[in-house]
Amino acid sequence: MRLKHIALAFLVATALTGCNDTLDSASIDLKSVKNKVEQPLPSRIVAEMQKKNMPRNSPIMIRIFKEEGVLEVWKAKADNRFDVIASYQICAWSGKLGPKVKEGDRQAPEGFYNLTPAHLNPNSKYYLAINTGFPNRYDQANGRSGSNLMIHGACSSSGCYSMTDEQVLEIYAFARDAFKGGQTTVQLQAFPFRMTAENMARHRDNPNYDFWKMVKAGYDHFEVTKRPPEVAVCEKKYVFNQQLDGDGKFGPAAAACPPMSTPPALASALTSYGKTYEVAYQKAIDKFEGKVWYEPTEAERKAVVAAKRKGRELAYAPTGTSLEAGKLMSEAEFKEMMEKRMAAAQPKPTNTVLASAAPSPRAATAAERMKQDRVPGDNAPASTATVASAQGTTTTVPIPAQNPLAYAAPPITEEKKKPFWKFWSKE
Repeated sequence: MRLKHIALAFLVATALTGCNDTLDSASIDLKSVKNKVEQPLPSRIVAEMQKKNMPRNSPIMIRIFKEEGVLEVWKAKADNRFDVIASYQICAWSGKLGPKVKEGDRQAPEGFYNLTPAHLNPNSKYYLAINTGFPNRYDQANGRSGSNLMIHGACSSSGCYSMTDEQVLEIYAFARDAFKGGQTTVQLQAFPFRMTAENMARHRDNPNYDFWKMVKAGYDHFEVTKRPPEVAVCEKKYVFNQQLDGDGKFGPAAAACPPMSTPPALASALTSYGKTYEVAYQKAIDKFEGKVWYEPTEAERKAVVAAKRKGRELAYAPTGTSLEAGKLMSEAEFKEMMEKRMAAAQPKPTNTVLASAAPSPRAATAAERMKQDRVPGDNAPASTATVASAQGTTTTVPIPAQNPLAYAAPPITEEKKKPFWKFWSKE
């Protein structure tokens, strides 16, 4: 018997801890930085771009993998295919694997998000910040709520992907240069883990598994094409690289999907990819027969990397990765542990639970700082920045010089651009 119900009950009963920090994987001396907003990329990265035939201002894409604790920057080569150019250890992310559902759940977003120049916050209290764009159309259609969800520095946050200041300086520069090169939107792909057959099999009992299967479709499209997929939402679900039939178009995110299909060449490649995946998945199921992956709590992740805080300021609180703190257990061991924890939690008075979940004075201060990164609401003045076409233009895109108190996801607008399948084909 699968243990989804037990795991789900435990998730509900467990109080989630907050947004944390990670390890330094960028090596610039911040004291030497005169203008953090215009700080050029390090020469080692520029040299690597030249080696990989990546134009300086070509488009980028960002990929996040929670379980591994990794943020990757992918960049377009001269042939329009993307390759990874930088990889960073995430200093902190809060909660557990799974998407953000509501304000205050301390979960970091999972899904597909579009970032524009307006999402860049040069005056963040967390050194520099990039708003993730949560909630997107999918999130809104499914009643998900939340705000101030960023990729930022300071290695301290709540519900965010927090980096060191050195790391976010480089990530910000990648986005800035891409926008200056004419890219209108940078795609952010946030996944619970690398969506390999073995990882999917290992997490098959997780209550979020159905959601993960849906976002895996977008993951697969990128693995096959090495180009960010065209993402749309209909019937409250993500769809990827769909060619609309006739004069059809996507309506509201909750509306029925229009007549659509996957371009034949792409469909053929995905079918081949899927066959290989199914073979690997069945092998993984056999490997994990009778086993369950125990995903650690945030406190357990923190404990593994506690020594990294020594010599740092108090705000620095790395969380570590789920792979370091998690473990594979037998179904019997897992069930017994969950039942004991649930039983131990039930007798606790409500006020005890609330007290244990209450934010510390430090967390409250962080929350106040996060308000500085808030995105403007519907009544806020619109950004005056203009953005050129993402394809075939080198028009400079102005980067906001002032922070209008908040940078939040602007409305998603439909723009005409060359269909994905024409890029992917050799026409």
